[in-house]
Amino acid sequence: MGSETPLKLPFINFSNVDQNTKTLDWDLAKSQVHRALEEFGCFEATFTSIPTELHTSMFDSLKLLFDLPLQTKLKNKSSKPFHGYVGQYPMVPLYESMGIDDAPLLEKVDTFTRILWHEGNPEFCKTIQEFSTKLSKLDQMVRMMVLESLGLDKYIEEHMGSTNYLLRVMKYKGPETNESALGLNSHTDKNIVTILHQNQVDGLEVQTKSGNWIKIQPSPNSFIVMIGDSFYAWTNGRLHSPYHRVMMSGEKARYSLGLFSVPKAGYVVKAPKEVVDEEHPLLFNPFDHVEFLQFYYTEVGQRAPSALKTYCGVV
Repeated sequence: MGSETPLKLPFINFSNVDQNTKTLDWDLAKSQVHRALEEFGCFEATFTSIPTELHTSMFDSLKLLFDLPLQTKLKNKSSKPFHGYVGQYPMVPLYESMGIDDAPLLEKVDTFTRILWHEGNPEFCKTIQEFSTKLSKLDQMVRMMVLESLGLDKYIEEHMGSTNYLLRVMKYKGPETNESALGLNSHTDKNIVTILHQNQVDGLEVQTKSGNWIKIQPSPNSFIVMIGDSFYAWTNGRLHSPYHRVMMSGEKARYSLGLFSVPKAGYVVKAPKEVVDEEHPLLFNPFDHVEFLQFYYTEVGQRAPSALKTYCGVV
């Protein structure tokens, strides 16, 4: 008997997709996005708006950043959970990460840069801002496609204006063993959409609805687009927010980045009335994302099978 074909994420080509012209390429990608996010909650995307040189510069910048002394990296602070430096955790000793709020805005990246390099670092700053700006276009297209496919076109302007961007950059040390070692615990993201990108060291795994784990092996220039709990709640469960984790092996360090579209503080995540009906009863009460995030990092939130359902699920 032959071996089973390994599960793979749907692959969607955004090379000829333009939100301004909305040709047949847009309609095709939109239907593919909708199906993928319903079934898997994520997909692999090719997005040629980011040139190869910028990919290279971005990962060079990440290595430069994580090579800084620990005391310097600890200056990356935030009052929001997981928005500043994260590392030195005994449960995930291979993992460390840093956060850059509003990364598509040059002045915000410059402020971040000067905290770590007093004299500034213009090349680093330009790379982070340019990469984030280009990648944010993919986030916007995906979200527009979701709203259009659900017949929620009238909410597009409000929805797009309800979020900011957070760029999280991550490093996973190689465990120096061929046995799988935990890089990051299984979790769902809490935001709207996450776009992940990595150097060519694999480790990301995504869980299907049936409980199987898919080992993600993206091409050098592709991205993983993933739905977070806030978008899952906003669409009243029409999309899937998948559990995912990082499992490491070998000696090479894994560098990755995630561009997160995050609801603004004070914005109430609330499912539009159009996605609530007898077949789809309301799943979650309206909530503030920042307050939900704070709950998630409490002992109760960490122990809950679903922090979202525990926090604001409709009984």
